[in-house]
Amino acid sequence: MATSSTTSHKESYNKIKTILISQPKPERSVYFDLEKKWNIKIDWRPFIHVEGVTEKEFRRNRVRPDEFSAIIFTSKNAIEHFFRLCQEMRVQMSQSTKYFCLTETIANYLQKFIVYRKRKVFVGQRKIVDLAASFQKHKENEKFLLPCSNLGAKDVVEYLNEIECDFQELMMYKTVSSDLSDLKDITYDCLVFFSPLGITSLYDNFPDFKQNKTRLAIYGNSTSKAVLDHGLTINIKAPTEGVPSMSMAIEKYLEKSNK
Repeated sequence: MATSSTTSHKESYNKIKTILISQPKPERSVYFDLEKKWNIKIDWRPFIHVEGVTEKEFRRNRVRPDEFSAIIFTSKNAIEHFFRLCQEMRVQMSQSTKYFCLTETIANYLQKFIVYRKRKVFVGQRKIVDLAASFQKHKENEKFLLPCSNLGAKDVVEYLNEIECDFQELMMYKTVSSDLSDLKDITYDCLVFFSPLGITSLYDNFPDFKQNKTRLAIYGNSTSKAVLDHGLTINIKAPTEGVPSMSMAIEKYLEKSNK
């Protein structure tokens, strides 16, 4: 990815004309309003994507999904790849299988794959502990499967171990760096990151990346740590006090750089 000449750590608020956001382009976004208001160009490009574990890879675990009487879903991706592997392995889950979903959104997505009955679908608000009562009621009689990515599900695993639940964590999909080679000779005034994986992808694609005059807009503490670990400078950060969103943080910067 092309960059400009070196500048000092002191913020100079050079004008921003182009921004690249490391996410897929949404149908609606406040960033579209920023683009018009400040007469700037905002591009969208996911730096990471999800790939499914192959049937051959999954079989190395020497287990089948139908050996489990209850499934814990932490995301839509987990649902998609669980049922994809079931189909590829010609596995038919029992009608009595119980499903534990972290959120209502995840539970609703489950309806695409099963005949939805409330007596076998248990729904939390946001975290695994929200399902405490359901686990307490069923943990003695069920063998749980936790489909996950290569990143794991640390909070969920810690909780299940804490309550001494009979479960197995199995990787069914992977979050990997996307190919960004077509951006090699393109310069952006500002790059926006929301995840440490985005920074990983940046260096997977451009090992010799130098920040120079490129501004970095960073969301969250874990992403900030990844940036600083690479010796880069954070120019725009969110959330901060009074600035809860990245769009607000960018606008505050634009008020100084593009005035």
